[in-house]
Amino acid sequence: MSQSGRVALVTGGTRGIGRAIVEALATTGYRVTATYVSNETAAKEFDREMGLRGHDIRILRGDVRETSEVTRSFESVHDHFGPVEILVNNAGIARDGLLGAMSDDMWADVVETSLSGAFKCTRAAIKDMLRRRWGRIINVTSIAGLHGNAGQANYAAAKAGLIGLTKSAAREYAPRGITVNGVAPGLIDTEMTSAIDDAYVGRVKAQIPVGRLGTSEEVAAVVCFLASDESSYLTGEIIAVDGGLGA
Repeated sequence: MSQSGRVALVTGGTRGIGRAIVEALATTGYRVTATYVSNETAAKEFDREMGLRGHDIRILRGDVRETSEVTRSFESVHDHFGPVEILVNNAGIARDGLLGAMSDDMWADVVETSLSGAFKCTRAAIKDMLRRRWGRIINVTSIAGLHGNAGQANYAAAKAGLIGLTKSAAREYAPRGITVNGVAPGLIDTEMTSAIDDAYVGRVKAQIPVGRLGTSEEVAAVVCFLASDESSYLTGEIIAVDGGLGA
């Protein structure tokens, strides 16, 4: 699935699943830019590591909640590499809590990042994709958006909204050679998962048919396929990478 030279942008691309996606795309031959918001130290270290491995990726600070920063990020990619051909909307945060005790800020922060951020980035990418009559948009949602999750009303609602955005955009742009798909990870072994109560992780793990947590690399492999020419007849789909948990 070598795609040498194609330009990819991955939001939230310096840690966890996003980092694995950037690594996989760069290894496959894409010219990749990753955005981050707050952890500059981790971003610089990732950039250094990728450089040592011979991958010339770019790291940009950019908050997907802010339209002006989204515009600036796309302009920077365009100036350096050319127009974005593959967009991976991966940026997302969790602010967990029971719905009755959830503050307006807890709700807004999650929805603005995971859902509104994806909308703003998709809107920014689509014009160049339409001109080229080719594009791949991949939204990293969650099985929480498919099934819900207690204590995550904001997160599940944002990810469910992202699924709706995926399906609507897929219908709008399929005639112009642009596919829009989603990947819905289950319980993946990441820094975010390590902060979850061990007892809860154990209960969920016991329900996963393959008997283990997933890896970021397994999610990234699906993203790489969806970014490729080989996925051209697949659009509007949400692929659950969950070890059979939702089967």
